[in-house]
Amino acid sequence: MTDDETTQTFIEALQTLERESEPEQLVALFAPESTIGNIVATHEFTGPEGARAFWTTYRETFGEVSSTFRNVISGDGRAALEWTTTGTSVAGVPIAYDGVSILEMSDGQIVRFRAYFDPNDLGRQIAGTTQET
Repeated sequence: MTDDETTQTFIEALQTLERESEPEQLVALFAPESTIGNIVATHEFTGPEGARAFWTTYRETFGEVSSTFRNVISGDGRAALEWTTTGTSVAGVPIAYDGVSILEMSDGQIVRFRAYFDPNDLGRQIAGTTQET
């Protein structure tokens, strides 16, 4: 798979996870030695099992969730994805936040994934508060 194909497959698998709470399409993209994380993860997740745990936890954070991608740049074994995620918290509170994900790929598999966003903004939305404390 080319970098563009792997990137597009990742986007489609993420959207399947968001709609159907099914992580296996995403899990299949991660190499055995892959590392997965974001700025709020308390530890680095590794390999397909780590990917399963990471993406299952991500999905369980929301009631409904959907990501759209504004910019997708891929090549030379890397991709940058600029996105907006909207939906509801588990309690039904509306959420909307922006971020960027970075994929590092090799031989059609993801070897490193990181997501960057404002965790304070998302946390306030999930908690149902609108002002910083």
